Amino acid sequence: MAVSLSEPGGEVRRVAQGATVLTAILPRSARYDHPEPGTFEAIFQALDADSEALIGPTKLHWLVLPIRNDDGMVAGGFWGCTTFRWLHVQMLFIPEPLRGQGVGSALMASAEAEARERGCIGAHVDAFSFQAAAFYRKLGYARFGVLHDFPPGYDRVFFCKRFDTPAVTQTPPLHG
Repeated sequence: MAVSLSEPGGEVRRVAQGATVLTAILPRSARYDHPEPGTFEAIFQALDADSEALIGPTKLHWLVLPIRNDDGMVAGGFWGCTTFRWLHVQMLFIPEPLRGQGVGSALMASAEAEARERGCIGAHVDAFSFQAAAFYRKLGYARFGVLHDFPPGYDRVFFCKRFDTPAVTQTPPLHG
């Protein structure tokens, strides 16, 4: 089996694993922003197989709650997944005319209820400090990490909420 990390001309490393020889061509200069189809899946499958003995197989289940406009087109909603007994909130977008009416809270409550039905013990989400940090705190999410200046002048904030513990009411302020 040969593994190529770039076009020919890079540093070549070969390692024997039993009857299999792995060849990696380490890049000198390569285009990293246009991977070949299937690259993500191949790396993910290799990582999952390597971790499976410790944590079991990754069983990702989508959880999607779209908001549709009058034409039936998706205008916003909730996009996430459950895996390893946790709900991962990947995106939540509420169209401007619906903001402040409890739609976001209702979508989160629906997603959390479904996650509990799936056996999840909690949820996690990240948001930019200029987006919905106060919203997630209001829903009982606690800040557990901050990546400052991402994007520059703002923060990327990481929140989690365990379903079996009381809601957190205070979170230190953010900059940005």
